[in-house]
Amino acid sequence: MKKSTFVAMLLGTVGGILFALGMCMALIPEWNAFQPGVIMGVIGAVVLLVMVLVWRKMENKAPVKLSGKTIGATLIGIVGALLFGVGMCLTMVWSNMVVGIIVGTAGIVVLLCLIPFIRGLK
Repeated sequence: MKKSTFVAMLLGTVGGILFALGMCMALIPEWNAFQPGVIMGVIGAVVLLVMVLVWRKMENKAPVKLSGKTIGATLIGIVGALLFGVGMCLTMVWSNMVVGIIVGTAGIVVLLCLIPFIRGLK
């Protein structure tokens, strides 16, 4: 395993766990930890952003160029992930099974739309 892959795996795992735990802290009312959850979620997101920058530097890749397509893909990914997460919360936290499954499936479809948006259709 290359060093860059190992570092990306390590930072990705730590960032993902921090982000997921922060989201749980913020969204589960029984925990009464909304503000610390938001802080931990932001820390996790920052670690994930640092992971991308470090990995690109270690692989000698050019920095990400901001273009309309890059911003659009990022927004589509954010909307899809939020829809998927809201669907999971509706199903597991708020016991609204049917609406949660519909919203979660819509999130999956939006995330799947990223593939032709980024790669294009041939």
